[in-house]
Amino acid sequence: MTPAAGEERALGALTAYGIPYAVTRHGRVGSLAEAAALRGVQPGDIIKTLVVRRGEGDHLFVLVPGDREFSWPKLRALLGVNRMTMPGADEAREVTGYERGTITPFGSLRALPVIADASVAGRTISMGAGAHGVAVTVSGDEVIRALGATVADISDVSPTA
Repeated sequence: MTPAAGEERALGALTAYGIPYAVTRHGRVGSLAEAAALRGVQPGDIIKTLVVRRGEGDHLFVLVPGDREFSWPKLRALLGVNRMTMPGADEAREVTGYERGTITPFGSLRALPVIADASVAGRTISMGAGAHGVAVTVSGDEVIRALGATVADISDVSPTA
């Protein structure tokens, strides 16, 4: 899939959900701080979309602010499971249609459950939009609503933030 196709899928899905968005194209970046500066936001406003595997063929999206890291113990407790893993890059691409660094729940090849950190609600956020260096600025509440996301405290302060 070409980068343009990934962006097109993601933006098409946002439009289909009726979520207003603004696109920022800044090209590849080397750090969260650089991405935030180019998008004109704070690092915590950038939301990482991670794919987590609960079991064979059972995946979900986890949305966590860039200045935080998701907590395995909190996520396991929320989901009532003892073990979860991050899939490899090939598996994540097979499930979502996006390569790492471009993954977004919008336009994913498979509709997956979404868990959003509680800090996503009630604010404007910046998310990847299906291609490297392409982001959308959207309402966190609209993202949660459209995706039917479960909202919970699933993150901790990043030691590098």
